[in-house]
Amino acid sequence: MSGIISYGAYVPLWRLSRDAIGAAWGRPSLGGERSIANNDEDTVTMAIEAVLDCLAGIDRNSVDGLYFASTTAPFREKQCATLVAGAADLKPEIVTADFGNSLRAGTTALRAALDAVNSGSAQNIIVTAADCRLGYPRSDYEQNFGDAATALLVSKNGKPVANVKASYTISNEMYDVWRLDKDTFVQSWEDRFIIEHGYIENMSKAISGLMKKQNLAAGSVTKAVLYAPTARTQQQLARQLGFDPKTQLQDLLVNNLGVCGCAHSLLLLAAALEDAKESDKLLVASYGDGSDAFLIEVTAEVDKIKTGKRGVKGFLASKRMLPTYERYLSYRGILEPQPGESFRLFPSASVSWRERNWSLRFHGSKCKNCGLVTFPIQRVCYQCQSKDNYDEVRLSDKKGKVFTFSLDNLAGRSDDPIIPQMVIESELENARIYCVMTDCDPKEIKINMPVEMTFRKIYEGAGMYNYFWKCRPIR
Repeated sequence: MSGIISYGAYVPLWRLSRDAIGAAWGRPSLGGERSIANNDEDTVTMAIEAVLDCLAGIDRNSVDGLYFASTTAPFREKQCATLVAGAADLKPEIVTADFGNSLRAGTTALRAALDAVNSGSAQNIIVTAADCRLGYPRSDYEQNFGDAATALLVSKNGKPVANVKASYTISNEMYDVWRLDKDTFVQSWEDRFIIEHGYIENMSKAISGLMKKQNLAAGSVTKAVLYAPTARTQQQLARQLGFDPKTQLQDLLVNNLGVCGCAHSLLLLAAALEDAKESDKLLVASYGDGSDAFLIEVTAEVDKIKTGKRGVKGFLASKRMLPTYERYLSYRGILEPQPGESFRLFPSASVSWRERNWSLRFHGSKCKNCGLVTFPIQRVCYQCQSKDNYDEVRLSDKKGKVFTFSLDNLAGRSDDPIIPQMVIESELENARIYCVMTDCDPKEIKINMPVEMTFRKIYEGAGMYNYFWKCRPIR
């Protein structure tokens, strides 16, 4: 029987009040706030953050598979899972796969990972799901959606925090919520049809099927972790299935986060595990072209892995408010900002491949002769001139502090006009690293400010998205 060894989450720093969205269109607000990915974030960068949160305290060499799920992946023909695995500095000898095209893609990836470890074809697979969906301007979806990522490490070895006891899946073909290959915004049919014949009917079939298969009564479930498009429909479903919405229903997180596409059901599971105790029974269900339902039993290990993780609670508590709705439109590319000074670097696939160990994995070199740590990797140590005599060391998981900085008023876009350029000193041997700071107020930057590394999108050029590591104030 396979189980969940660890879990992680990521919620972007930025939030937007739904009052601001409603006011921009002269329509009522749905209340609360939603998360907003920064203009240098996408589903790949968010997934990497969730994977790193999940792997806190875990040997990365033990992972032999990574599955990535998203309905808003940045590439149509290029695997995102390999990019996530590389930036997370996992070993190359792993199985990778992308899942998409359905709000159920996250739990579909989880099922595939469970099947792989149960069959013995892999030992430890990390499943990550991230989404950043766009609702039409002025629509309820625009207010209701959120951006986030989550990750689960699945294994048949080790000490699981929760065991997956059983699952049940149904498939259902219908147009309820969809996007064509040429669409930017999510389309949908009429609400009552979606809820009655789509969401309620399919979730009820999957959950009832699982409960019947396991001879499980509603009263014996500690938490019903149910994906839903709104809190109202979640409570409606819970009541129909015999759950008490006040005591048994996992908070949908719609008021302070939003509904985060295919990542949401696994994000709710991570949130439920943060509050769970030994022997709790969690019934997890997702929806999208059918439904997946899982029965999960929590073990005594659940309290032992919470140290060192930010998790859902930690990332929700760390936030800043976007000042305007227009800034959100610009961040998502709906409103085109005035471009900043263009990058004069010409991207090269061969160079990025050759230098991937420092540009993607963020390795520095540590001289075997004198111990000096340098970034990027240097073949010749500039302290003792020793040549090709170094070990590669990971710097992405090391904190640092600002050594010096300048504020560039030319390079930024009109929605983010000041680019903080700086040199930081890593906590590893004070290695100095040149990088850009993100998720910050430039006026608050100061010498010796504590920072941490984050993988972000730098610019688009030569038909490629170019990523690199930035620093940010510690969240």
